[in-house]
Amino acid sequence: MKTIFRKTAFSLILLFLFLGLVFPAFFAFSQEDCKTVKECEALWEELQKEIQKLETQIAKTEQEKITRENQINVLRSRIYQLELQIRQSNVMIKDLNYQIADTEIAIENTNSKIQDFRKRLAEILRTVYEKDQKFLIEILLTEDTLSNFFDDLFALENLNLKTQELLEDIKTLKKELEGQKEKLEEEKEDLAQTIKVRTLQKQESELMKQKQESLLRMTEAQYQAYLREKKELEKRAAEIMQRITQLTLPGLAVPRNPKELYELAKWAGQAAGGVRPALILGLLEVESALGVNVGQCNCASKSVCRHPELSYKKVMSPRQWPAFEKITKELGLDPYTTPVSCYVNGGRVQMGGAMGPAQFMPTTWLNLGYKQRVERITGVKPANPWRARDAFLAAALYLADFGAAKQTTTAEKGAVTAYLCGSPTMTYRCRLAGGLWYTSTVMKKAAQWQQWINQGI
Repeated sequence: MKTIFRKTAFSLILLFLFLGLVFPAFFAFSQEDCKTVKECEALWEELQKEIQKLETQIAKTEQEKITRENQINVLRSRIYQLELQIRQSNVMIKDLNYQIADTEIAIENTNSKIQDFRKRLAEILRTVYEKDQKFLIEILLTEDTLSNFFDDLFALENLNLKTQELLEDIKTLKKELEGQKEKLEEEKEDLAQTIKVRTLQKQESELMKQKQESLLRMTEAQYQAYLREKKELEKRAAEIMQRITQLTLPGLAVPRNPKELYELAKWAGQAAGGVRPALILGLLEVESALGVNVGQCNCASKSVCRHPELSYKKVMSPRQWPAFEKITKELGLDPYTTPVSCYVNGGRVQMGGAMGPAQFMPTTWLNLGYKQRVERITGVKPANPWRARDAFLAAALYLADFGAAKQTTTAEKGAVTAYLCGSPTMTYRCRLAGGLWYTSTVMKKAAQWQQWINQGI
Protein backbone atom coordinates (compact mmCIF):
# COMPACT_ATOMS: atom_id res chain seq x y z
CA MET A 1 0.00 0.00 0.00
CA LYS A 2 2.87 2.39 0.85
CA THR A 3 4.47 1.65 -2.52
CA ILE A 4 1.20 2.42 -4.32
CA PHE A 5 0.86 5.68 -2.35
CA ARG A 6 4.41 6.73 -3.19
CA LYS A 7 3.83 5.95 -6.87
CA THR A 8 0.56 7.92 -6.83
CA ALA A 9 2.16 10.93 -5.13
CA PHE A 10 5.12 10.83 -7.52
CA SER A 11 2.73 10.63 -10.49
CA LEU A 12 0.81 13.66 -9.24
CA ILE A 13 4.05 15.64 -8.87
CA LEU A 14 5.01 14.73 -12.44
CA LEU A 15 1.52 15.68 -13.56
CA PHE A 16 1.75 19.17 -12.10
CA LEU A 17 5.25 19.65 -13.51
CA PHE A 18 3.87 18.50 -16.87
CA LEU A 19 1.01 20.97 -16.63
CA GLY A 20 3.45 23.73 -15.77
CA LEU A 21 5.50 22.99 -18.89
CA VAL A 22 2.69 22.32 -21.32
CA PHE A 23 0.31 24.98 -20.03
CA PRO A 24 2.54 27.86 -18.91
CA ALA A 25 -0.46 30.18 -19.20
CA PHE A 26 -1.92 28.51 -16.13
CA PHE A 27 0.94 29.82 -14.01
CA ALA A 28 1.75 33.00 -15.91
CA PHE A 29 -1.46 34.76 -16.91
CA SER A 30 -2.96 37.42 -14.71
CA GLN A 31 -5.18 40.40 -15.20
CA GLU A 32 -2.24 42.74 -14.76
CA ASP A 33 -0.46 41.24 -17.77
CA CYS A 34 -2.55 43.24 -20.22
CA LYS A 35 -2.86 47.01 -20.38
CA THR A 36 -4.72 47.40 -23.67
CA VAL A 37 -7.73 45.74 -25.24
CA LYS A 38 -5.52 44.14 -27.88
CA GLU A 39 -3.19 42.63 -25.27
CA CYS A 40 -6.10 41.35 -23.18
CA GLU A 41 -7.83 39.82 -26.19
CA ALA A 42 -4.60 38.03 -27.15
CA LEU A 43 -4.28 36.64 -23.61
CA TRP A 44 -7.96 35.67 -23.58
CA GLU A 45 -7.65 33.82 -26.91
CA GLU A 46 -4.56 32.00 -25.64
CA LEU A 47 -6.46 30.95 -22.54
CA GLN A 48 -9.32 29.64 -24.67
CA LYS A 49 -6.84 27.47 -26.60
CA GLU A 50 -5.45 26.07 -23.36
CA ILE A 51 -8.98 25.43 -22.07
CA GLN A 52 -9.79 23.53 -25.28
CA LYS A 53 -6.65 21.41 -24.83
CA LEU A 54 -7.69 20.67 -21.28
CA GLU A 55 -11.20 19.74 -22.37
CA THR A 56 -9.66 17.21 -24.77
CA GLN A 57 -7.52 15.79 -21.96
CA ILE A 58 -10.52 15.71 -19.62
CA ALA A 59 -12.59 13.79 -22.19
CA LYS A 60 -9.70 11.35 -22.76
CA THR A 61 -9.13 10.85 -19.03
CA GLU A 62 -12.85 10.39 -18.46
CA GLN A 63 -12.89 7.63 -21.07
CA GLU A 64 -9.88 6.00 -19.37
CA LYS A 65 -11.80 6.10 -16.10
CA ILE A 66 -14.79 4.39 -17.70
CA THR A 67 -12.53 1.73 -19.26
CA ARG A 68 -10.80 1.00 -15.95
CA GLU A 69 -14.10 0.92 -14.07
CA ASN A 70 -15.43 -1.58 -16.60
CA GLN A 71 -12.30 -3.73 -16.19
CA ILE A 72 -12.66 -3.61 -12.40
CA ASN A 73 -16.31 -4.64 -12.67
CA VAL A 74 -15.36 -7.58 -14.93
CA LEU A 75 -12.68 -8.69 -12.46
CA ARG A 76 -15.05 -8.24 -9.52
CA SER A 77 -17.59 -10.44 -11.27
CA ARG A 78 -14.91 -13.05 -12.08
CA ILE A 79 -13.74 -13.11 -8.44
CA TYR A 80 -17.32 -13.57 -7.29
CA GLN A 81 -17.84 -16.47 -9.72
CA LEU A 82 -14.61 -18.12 -8.60
CA GLU A 83 -15.64 -17.74 -4.96
CA LEU A 84 -18.94 -19.43 -5.74
CA GLN A 85 -17.17 -22.26 -7.58
CA ILE A 86 -14.70 -22.74 -4.71
CA ARG A 87 -17.56 -22.75 -2.21
CA GLN A 88 -19.49 -25.26 -4.32
CA SER A 89 -16.41 -27.50 -4.67
CA ASN A 90 -15.86 -27.40 -0.89
CA VAL A 91 -19.48 -28.45 -0.35
CA MET A 92 -19.01 -31.31 -2.85
CA ILE A 93 -15.80 -32.42 -1.07
CA LYS A 94 -17.65 -32.38 2.24
CA ASP A 95 -20.36 -34.56 0.71
CA LEU A 96 -17.72 -36.91 -0.73
CA ASN A 97 -16.13 -37.22 2.70
CA TYR A 98 -19.49 -38.35 4.05
CA GLN A 99 -19.84 -40.85 1.19
CA ILE A 100 -16.29 -42.14 1.74
CA ALA A 101 -16.95 -42.51 5.49
CA ASP A 102 -20.16 -44.43 4.76
CA THR A 103 -18.31 -46.64 2.28
CA GLU A 104 -15.55 -47.35 4.80
CA ILE A 105 -18.19 -48.39 7.36
CA ALA A 106 -19.80 -50.65 4.74
CA ILE A 107 -16.38 -52.17 3.93
CA GLU A 108 -15.72 -52.75 7.64
CA ASN A 109 -19.14 -54.42 8.05
CA THR A 110 -18.42 -56.58 5.00
CA ASN A 111 -15.08 -57.59 6.50
CA SER A 112 -16.87 -58.64 9.67
CA LYS A 113 -19.32 -60.75 7.65
CA ILE A 114 -16.42 -62.36 5.76
CA GLN A 115 -14.77 -63.26 9.07
CA ASP A 116 -18.05 -64.70 10.36
CA PHE A 117 -18.55 -66.80 7.22
CA ARG A 118 -14.96 -68.01 7.39
CA LYS A 119 -15.51 -69.16 10.96
CA ARG A 120 -18.70 -70.94 9.98
CA LEU A 121 -16.92 -72.57 7.03
CA ALA A 122 -14.15 -73.70 9.33
CA GLU A 123 -16.66 -75.27 11.70
CA ILE A 124 -18.50 -76.99 8.83
CA LEU A 125 -15.27 -78.29 7.39
CA ARG A 126 -14.15 -79.54 10.81
CA THR A 127 -17.46 -81.33 11.28
CA VAL A 128 -17.24 -82.89 7.81
CA TYR A 129 -13.66 -83.94 8.54
CA GLU A 130 -14.65 -85.52 11.81
CA LYS A 131 -17.43 -87.48 10.17
CA ASP A 132 -15.07 -88.59 7.42
CA GLN A 133 -12.70 -89.98 10.07
CA LYS A 134 -15.30 -92.22 11.69
CA PHE A 135 -14.89 -95.95 11.06
CA LEU A 136 -17.81 -97.80 9.69
CA ILE A 137 -18.26 -99.78 12.88
CA GLU A 138 -18.29 -96.53 14.87
CA ILE A 139 -20.84 -95.08 12.52
CA LEU A 140 -23.03 -98.19 12.91
CA LEU A 141 -22.72 -98.03 16.69
CA THR A 142 -23.32 -94.27 17.08
CA GLU A 143 -25.79 -93.52 14.31
CA ASP A 144 -29.28 -94.80 14.32
CA THR A 145 -29.06 -95.78 10.77
CA LEU A 146 -26.47 -95.57 8.10
CA SER A 147 -28.74 -93.44 5.94
CA ASN A 148 -28.95 -90.79 8.67
CA PHE A 149 -25.20 -90.53 8.69
CA PHE A 150 -24.98 -89.91 4.97
CA ASP A 151 -27.91 -87.50 5.10
CA ASP A 152 -26.06 -85.41 7.68
CA LEU A 153 -22.88 -85.55 5.69
CA PHE A 154 -24.67 -84.48 2.50
CA ALA A 155 -26.39 -81.63 4.37
CA LEU A 156 -23.07 -80.42 5.73
CA GLU A 157 -21.47 -80.47 2.30
CA ASN A 158 -24.45 -78.63 0.82
CA LEU A 159 -24.23 -76.00 3.58
CA ASN A 160 -20.54 -75.70 2.91
CA LEU A 161 -21.19 -74.94 -0.77
CA LYS A 162 -23.84 -72.31 0.00
CA THR A 163 -21.64 -70.70 2.61
CA GLN A 164 -18.78 -70.54 0.10
CA GLU A 165 -21.10 -68.94 -2.46
CA LEU A 166 -22.25 -66.34 0.07
CA LEU A 167 -18.64 -65.72 1.01
CA GLU A 168 -17.76 -65.08 -2.64
CA ASP A 169 -20.70 -62.70 -2.96
CA ILE A 170 -19.58 -60.79 0.11
CA LYS A 171 -16.00 -60.64 -1.22
CA THR A 172 -17.34 -59.27 -4.50
CA LEU A 173 -19.35 -56.66 -2.57
CA LYS A 174 -16.25 -55.71 -0.63
CA LYS A 175 -14.30 -55.33 -3.84
CA GLU A 176 -17.03 -53.15 -5.28
CA LEU A 177 -17.11 -51.02 -2.16
CA GLU A 178 -13.35 -50.63 -2.23
CA GLY A 179 -13.57 -49.61 -5.92
CA GLN A 180 -16.31 -47.12 -5.06
CA LYS A 181 -14.21 -45.68 -2.23
CA GLU A 182 -11.21 -45.36 -4.57
CA LYS A 183 -13.37 -43.59 -7.14
CA LEU A 184 -14.76 -41.24 -4.49
CA GLU A 185 -11.25 -40.44 -3.28
CA GLU A 186 -10.11 -39.75 -6.84
CA GLU A 187 -13.10 -37.45 -7.33
CA LYS A 188 -12.26 -35.74 -4.06
CA GLU A 189 -8.64 -35.30 -5.20
CA ASP A 190 -9.80 -33.81 -8.52
CA LEU A 191 -12.05 -31.36 -6.69
CA ALA A 192 -9.21 -30.42 -4.31
CA GLN A 193 -7.00 -29.75 -7.33
CA THR A 194 -9.75 -27.68 -8.95
CA ILE A 195 -10.04 -25.63 -5.73
CA LYS A 196 -6.29 -24.98 -5.82
CA VAL A 197 -6.47 -23.81 -9.45
CA ARG A 198 -9.49 -21.60 -8.83
CA THR A 199 -7.94 -20.18 -5.66
CA LEU A 200 -4.86 -19.21 -7.68
CA GLN A 201 -7.10 -17.71 -10.38
CA LYS A 202 -8.97 -15.77 -7.71
CA GLN A 203 -5.73 -14.47 -6.20
CA GLU A 204 -4.50 -13.43 -9.64
CA SER A 205 -7.81 -11.66 -10.37
CA GLU A 206 -7.67 -9.87 -7.02
CA LEU A 207 -4.13 -8.67 -7.77
CA MET A 208 -5.25 -7.43 -11.19
CA LYS A 209 -8.26 -5.74 -9.58
CA GLN A 210 -6.02 -4.02 -7.02
CA LYS A 211 -3.73 -2.85 -9.83
CA GLN A 212 -6.65 -1.48 -11.84
CA GLU A 213 -8.08 0.23 -8.74
CA SER A 214 -4.69 1.83 -8.13
CA LEU A 215 -4.55 3.01 -11.75
CA LEU A 216 -8.13 4.26 -11.45
CA ARG A 217 -7.18 6.30 -8.39
CA MET A 218 -4.27 7.81 -10.30
CA THR A 219 -6.51 8.47 -13.30
CA GLU A 220 -9.12 10.06 -11.04
CA ALA A 221 -6.45 12.26 -9.45
CA GLN A 222 -5.26 13.32 -12.89
CA TYR A 223 -8.88 13.93 -13.97
CA GLN A 224 -9.56 16.11 -10.93
CA ALA A 225 -6.30 18.00 -11.54
CA TYR A 226 -7.39 18.73 -15.12
CA LEU A 227 -10.80 19.89 -13.86
CA ARG A 228 -9.20 22.18 -11.27
CA GLU A 229 -6.87 23.63 -13.87
CA LYS A 230 -9.73 24.15 -16.32
CA LYS A 231 -11.73 25.90 -13.62
CA GLU A 232 -8.76 28.12 -12.82
CA LEU A 233 -8.17 28.94 -16.47
CA GLU A 234 -11.87 29.75 -16.94
CA LYS A 235 -11.65 32.02 -13.91
CA ARG A 236 -8.61 33.76 -15.40
CA ALA A 237 -10.37 34.06 -18.75
CA ALA A 238 -13.39 35.62 -17.03
CA GLU A 239 -11.10 38.09 -15.24
CA ILE A 240 -9.44 39.05 -18.50
CA MET A 241 -12.84 39.40 -20.18
CA GLN A 242 -13.88 41.71 -17.36
CA ARG A 243 -10.69 43.65 -17.96
CA ILE A 244 -11.58 43.92 -21.66
CA THR A 245 -15.05 45.11 -20.74
CA GLN A 246 -13.65 47.73 -18.38
CA LEU A 247 -11.17 48.92 -21.01
CA THR A 248 -13.75 49.09 -23.77
CA LEU A 249 -16.67 50.81 -21.99
CA PRO A 250 -18.57 52.78 -23.15
CA GLY A 251 -17.67 52.47 -26.85
CA LEU A 252 -16.98 48.71 -26.73
CA ALA A 253 -14.55 48.97 -29.64
CA VAL A 254 -17.29 48.98 -32.26
CA PRO A 255 -15.52 49.16 -35.63
CA ARG A 256 -15.40 52.63 -37.15
CA ASN A 257 -14.48 51.41 -40.60
CA PRO A 258 -17.64 50.91 -42.74
CA LYS A 259 -16.30 47.72 -44.26
CA GLU A 260 -15.57 46.23 -40.82
CA LEU A 261 -19.01 47.32 -39.63
CA TYR A 262 -20.57 45.58 -42.63
CA GLU A 263 -18.61 42.37 -42.01
CA LEU A 264 -19.71 42.34 -38.37
CA ALA A 265 -23.37 42.96 -39.30
CA LYS A 266 -23.18 40.36 -42.07
CA TRP A 267 -21.89 37.73 -39.64
CA ALA A 268 -24.58 38.62 -37.08
CA GLY A 269 -27.35 38.52 -39.69
CA GLN A 270 -26.28 35.12 -40.99
CA ALA A 271 -25.98 33.74 -37.45
CA ALA A 272 -29.50 34.95 -36.69
CA GLY A 273 -30.99 33.21 -39.71
CA GLY A 274 -30.78 35.72 -42.57
CA VAL A 275 -31.31 39.28 -41.34
CA ARG A 276 -30.05 41.95 -43.78
CA PRO A 277 -26.76 43.53 -42.59
CA ALA A 278 -28.05 46.95 -43.74
CA LEU A 279 -31.09 46.67 -41.45
CA ILE A 280 -28.88 45.80 -38.46
CA LEU A 281 -26.57 48.73 -39.20
CA GLY A 282 -29.46 51.15 -39.70
CA LEU A 283 -31.04 50.02 -36.40
CA LEU A 284 -27.84 50.34 -34.37
CA GLU A 285 -27.04 53.70 -35.92
CA VAL A 286 -30.36 55.03 -34.59
CA GLU A 287 -30.03 53.22 -31.25
CA SER A 288 -26.48 54.23 -30.26
CA ALA A 289 -24.78 55.87 -33.23
CA LEU A 290 -23.13 52.47 -33.79
CA GLY A 291 -21.81 52.30 -30.22
CA VAL A 292 -20.63 55.88 -29.87
CA ASN A 293 -23.44 56.80 -27.46
CA VAL A 294 -24.46 53.88 -25.24
CA GLY A 295 -26.06 56.04 -22.56
CA GLN A 296 -25.71 59.35 -20.77
CA CYS A 297 -27.03 58.35 -17.35
CA ASN A 298 -25.49 56.36 -14.48
CA CYS A 299 -22.04 57.27 -15.87
CA ALA A 300 -20.31 59.38 -13.21
CA SER A 301 -16.88 57.84 -13.84
CA LYS A 302 -16.90 58.48 -17.61
CA SER A 303 -15.30 61.51 -19.26
CA VAL A 304 -18.46 62.29 -21.22
CA CYS A 305 -21.59 61.99 -19.10
CA ARG A 306 -24.52 64.36 -19.38
CA HIS A 307 -26.42 63.15 -16.33
CA PRO A 308 -24.09 61.66 -13.72
CA GLU A 309 -26.65 62.49 -11.06
CA LEU A 310 -29.20 60.06 -12.57
CA SER A 311 -28.40 56.56 -11.29
CA TYR A 312 -29.81 53.38 -12.78
CA LYS A 313 -32.37 53.22 -9.98
CA LYS A 314 -33.65 56.59 -11.07
CA VAL A 315 -33.97 55.97 -14.81
CA MET A 316 -34.93 52.29 -14.74
CA SER A 317 -38.15 50.65 -13.68
CA PRO A 318 -37.57 48.83 -10.34
CA ARG A 319 -38.32 45.49 -12.01
CA GLN A 320 -35.18 46.04 -14.14
CA TRP A 321 -32.84 46.55 -11.18
CA PRO A 322 -32.18 42.88 -10.22
CA ALA A 323 -31.36 41.92 -13.81
CA PHE A 324 -29.03 44.90 -14.27
CA GLU A 325 -27.25 44.19 -10.98
CA LYS A 326 -26.79 40.53 -11.92
CA ILE A 327 -25.42 41.44 -15.37
CA THR A 328 -22.90 43.97 -14.05
CA LYS A 329 -21.82 41.66 -11.23
CA GLU A 330 -21.10 38.81 -13.64
CA LEU A 331 -19.07 41.16 -15.86
CA GLY A 332 -17.18 42.69 -12.92
CA LEU A 333 -18.67 46.16 -13.49
CA ASP A 334 -19.83 48.75 -11.01
CA PRO A 335 -23.62 49.05 -11.38
CA TYR A 336 -23.41 52.73 -10.34
CA THR A 337 -20.85 53.76 -12.99
CA THR A 338 -21.83 51.63 -15.99
CA PRO A 339 -23.60 53.89 -18.53
CA VAL A 340 -27.22 53.23 -19.52
CA SER A 341 -29.77 55.19 -21.50
CA CYS A 342 -31.76 57.94 -19.83
CA TYR A 343 -35.54 58.02 -19.52
CA VAL A 344 -37.74 60.20 -21.75
CA ASN A 345 -39.73 62.95 -20.08
CA GLY A 346 -38.96 61.64 -16.62
CA GLY A 347 -40.19 58.18 -17.57
CA ARG A 348 -43.67 59.32 -18.55
CA VAL A 349 -43.01 58.61 -22.24
CA GLN A 350 -40.34 55.93 -21.93
CA MET A 351 -38.17 54.50 -19.15
CA GLY A 352 -34.40 54.28 -19.52
CA GLY A 353 -31.82 51.67 -18.62
CA ALA A 354 -30.96 50.30 -22.08
CA MET A 355 -27.44 48.84 -22.33
CA GLY A 356 -24.67 48.84 -24.92
CA PRO A 357 -24.66 49.47 -28.68
CA ALA A 358 -27.87 47.46 -29.21
CA GLN A 359 -29.61 49.16 -26.24
CA PHE A 360 -31.09 46.01 -24.71
CA MET A 361 -33.11 46.37 -21.53
CA PRO A 362 -31.68 44.23 -18.67
CA THR A 363 -34.70 41.92 -18.35
CA THR A 364 -34.89 41.46 -22.13
CA TRP A 365 -31.19 40.56 -22.25
CA LEU A 366 -31.17 38.28 -19.23
CA ASN A 367 -34.66 36.86 -18.74
CA LEU A 368 -35.81 36.43 -22.35
CA GLY A 369 -32.85 34.27 -23.26
CA TYR A 370 -30.80 36.57 -25.51
CA LYS A 371 -27.73 36.29 -23.30
CA GLN A 372 -27.85 32.48 -23.46
CA ARG A 373 -28.46 32.45 -27.22
CA VAL A 374 -25.52 34.76 -27.86
CA GLU A 375 -23.30 32.55 -25.68
CA ARG A 376 -24.44 29.45 -27.54
CA ILE A 377 -23.53 30.96 -30.92
CA THR A 378 -20.24 32.66 -30.00
CA GLY A 379 -19.09 30.08 -27.46
CA VAL A 380 -17.97 32.93 -25.19
CA LYS A 381 -19.25 33.19 -21.62
CA PRO A 382 -20.47 35.45 -20.21
CA ALA A 383 -22.06 37.30 -23.11
CA ASN A 384 -21.66 41.06 -22.77
CA PRO A 385 -24.27 43.58 -24.06
CA TRP A 386 -21.53 46.23 -24.26
CA ARG A 387 -19.29 44.08 -26.48
CA ALA A 388 -19.70 44.87 -30.20
CA ARG A 389 -19.92 41.29 -31.41
CA ASP A 390 -22.47 40.29 -28.76
CA ALA A 391 -24.52 43.46 -29.25
CA PHE A 392 -24.74 43.09 -33.04
CA LEU A 393 -25.70 39.42 -32.73
CA ALA A 394 -28.35 40.09 -30.06
CA ALA A 395 -29.91 42.84 -32.22
CA ALA A 396 -30.00 40.49 -35.22
CA LEU A 397 -31.63 37.73 -33.13
CA TYR A 398 -34.28 40.11 -31.83
CA LEU A 399 -35.11 41.33 -35.35
CA ALA A 400 -35.24 37.72 -36.59
CA ASP A 401 -37.63 36.81 -33.79
CA PHE A 402 -40.10 39.33 -35.18
CA GLY A 403 -39.78 38.23 -38.82
CA ALA A 404 -36.93 40.34 -40.24
CA ALA A 405 -35.31 37.26 -41.77
CA LYS A 406 -38.09 37.26 -44.38
CA GLN A 407 -36.40 40.41 -45.78
CA THR A 408 -39.68 41.95 -46.96
CA THR A 409 -40.39 45.63 -46.26
CA THR A 410 -43.48 44.83 -44.20
CA ALA A 411 -41.68 42.19 -42.12
CA GLU A 412 -38.66 44.42 -41.54
CA LYS A 413 -40.80 47.41 -40.51
CA GLY A 414 -42.73 45.21 -38.08
CA ALA A 415 -39.48 43.88 -36.57
CA VAL A 416 -38.06 47.42 -36.19
CA THR A 417 -41.28 48.60 -34.51
CA ALA A 418 -41.09 45.62 -32.15
CA TYR A 419 -37.50 46.54 -31.32
CA LEU A 420 -38.73 49.80 -29.81
CA CYS A 421 -42.19 48.85 -28.56
CA GLY A 422 -42.09 45.07 -28.01
CA SER A 423 -44.76 44.44 -30.68
CA PRO A 424 -44.76 44.74 -34.50
CA THR A 425 -48.08 46.60 -34.24
CA MET A 426 -47.93 50.40 -34.15
CA THR A 427 -50.05 50.88 -31.03
CA TYR A 428 -51.13 54.20 -29.55
CA ARG A 429 -48.54 53.83 -26.80
CA CYS A 430 -45.85 53.06 -29.40
CA ARG A 431 -46.79 56.24 -31.31
CA LEU A 432 -46.41 58.29 -28.11
CA ALA A 433 -42.93 56.81 -27.65
CA GLY A 434 -41.98 57.99 -31.17
CA GLY A 435 -42.61 54.70 -32.92
CA LEU A 436 -43.45 56.22 -36.34
CA TRP A 437 -40.34 58.37 -36.39
CA TYR A 438 -38.17 55.51 -35.08
CA THR A 439 -39.32 52.95 -37.66
CA SER A 440 -39.10 55.44 -40.51
CA THR A 441 -35.61 56.61 -39.51
CA VAL A 442 -34.26 53.07 -39.11
CA MET A 443 -35.59 52.06 -42.54
CA LYS A 444 -34.04 55.18 -44.15
CA LYS A 445 -30.68 54.45 -42.52
CA ALA A 446 -30.95 50.83 -43.65
CA ALA A 447 -31.62 51.98 -47.21
CA GLN A 448 -28.50 54.18 -47.13
CA TRP A 449 -26.40 51.30 -45.84
CA GLN A 450 -27.82 49.00 -48.50
CA GLN A 451 -26.84 51.49 -51.18
CA TRP A 452 -23.28 51.68 -49.87
CA ILE A 453 -23.12 47.86 -49.60
CA ASN A 454 -24.32 47.54 -53.22
CA GLN A 455 -21.63 49.97 -54.29
CA GLY A 456 -19.02 47.84 -52.54
CA ILE A 457 -18.54 50.17 -49.57
